Amino acid sequence: MIQAVTQRKRPRRRLAVDVTAAVNLIGMLGKYLGLAALFPVPFALGYGEPVWPFLATGAIVSGLGFALERMTAGAAQRVGVREGFLVVSATWLLAAAFAALPYLFIGGDQLDHPLDAYFEGMSGVTTTGASVVTDLDGINRSLGIWRQFTQWMGGMGIIVLAIAVLPRLRVGGRQLLESEMPGPEIAQLSERIRQTARNLWFLYIGLTVLQTLLLSAMGWLGIDEEMTPYEALAHAFSTMPTGGFSTRPRSAEEFAAASQWILAAFMLIAGANFALMYVGFLRRKPRVLLRDEELRLYLAIAAIATAVVTAMIWGYGIAEGEEAVRTGFFQAVSIITTTGMASTDFALWPAVLLLSLFALMFVGGSAGSTGGSIKVVRHLLLGKVLRRELDQTVSPEVVMPIRLNGSPVDERTLRAIAAFILLYVGFWAVGAGTIAIDSAITGAGLGTLDSLAVSATTLGNVGPAFGIAGPMGSFAALGDVSKITLIGLMWAGRLEIVPVVVLLTRHYWRL
Repeated sequence: MIQAVTQRKRPRRRLAVDVTAAVNLIGMLGKYLGLAALFPVPFALGYGEPVWPFLATGAIVSGLGFALERMTAGAAQRVGVREGFLVVSATWLLAAAFAALPYLFIGGDQLDHPLDAYFEGMSGVTTTGASVVTDLDGINRSLGIWRQFTQWMGGMGIIVLAIAVLPRLRVGGRQLLESEMPGPEIAQLSERIRQTARNLWFLYIGLTVLQTLLLSAMGWLGIDEEMTPYEALAHAFSTMPTGGFSTRPRSAEEFAAASQWILAAFMLIAGANFALMYVGFLRRKPRVLLRDEELRLYLAIAAIATAVVTAMIWGYGIAEGEEAVRTGFFQAVSIITTTGMASTDFALWPAVLLLSLFALMFVGGSAGSTGGSIKVVRHLLLGKVLRRELDQTVSPEVVMPIRLNGSPVDERTLRAIAAFILLYVGFWAVGAGTIAIDSAITGAGLGTLDSLAVSATTLGNVGPAFGIAGPMGSFAALGDVSKITLIGLMWAGRLEIVPVVVLLTRHYWRL
């Protein structure tokens, strides 16, 4: 009896996460995020298309955000590291729903199913570029630019954007930025996180404007009649965030060679570390670029991959001369940087070429870039760890710290990299298995390599895969189980897996 009384009096364990504070911050983000729905309005007015879907979307999201903020007033100051994980993860899920609303309102038969609309929204905000749309010509101009714009918003992170414009988010802001920004470590450009985010966004916007002008010039000069200012802006919105969506059914194939070279060059730029570019170019410290080991390896991988793919394209007679070099460079850089844009239907290439592209899906861009996948810096550090293990096998008494750009790397960071790669491979394998089983049940028509590539391309936020999900195809034929799996992979991949896994642990929710 005494034991029973003691058990009844035992205080209830409270959550270690302040959910109210997280909801307050999510509501604040949603309140301002809804304003982004105004961007396509001028396009809708200019092309004589419905405006109400975007106004309704903005009103719904901003209204919901305002309501959540009011209901949890005063809780934002309690946001810490634990709440940061929850805010980042939940915001991406809600942002995908935000992006999906216009599709449901005016997407027609292609996007009238909530799951398909959410798939397209998640693909946009995670900058994946995988699509369930089968007829791009059936999408009007305002919805098309919205589809492109969702990628651009997700490129440097909805959270970073909010930090840049909302001084109030300085509380917990550093945790949010470090959770969202890709890569194991992000160099601090400023002691104030708000200024850091603003600097990166100025660079991001500046490069977007520059690419838009260069692409538009191709049309103005008569070099590429297909490249109108609308197409230039739409594809800049796709390139800089390494997204991959296109307004054209044949992706970049319909544009002139000069435009494809510009697109490929900016994909290469977008795959580099934005923080490093800011210091090297805007602060005029080019030596920082030359000394950076990750940048050197990134460019070396891009050059080697281009040479290999070009040689095989030429050897198989797919293309010759400048076209072969351009196609090889475009596709190699597109896959490495996880942009996923295509200048040709590479799904029709021989198996050895497909395997080459499949391997490149696991490379990724640089840390601090808008790209996805594993990232070059992780490959670099893992290679150094493997080399150290081999050297210490011969000389076990030698102490050999791992260094990056001359600075020692903490052993905890190295363990985190190893854990991330193991989790990454595990998520990819489980995703591929689920998709293969569902494809066999539904008769979607995916082969073994296709299933492996579909899982890899969504987890790495690359975009197109092979077979029916190739660059000129669509994910529409996949079953609902596969689509839900791919949505989860896109979300986990964009958040670099760890925040998602942390949310699933009991320790996270308990003291």
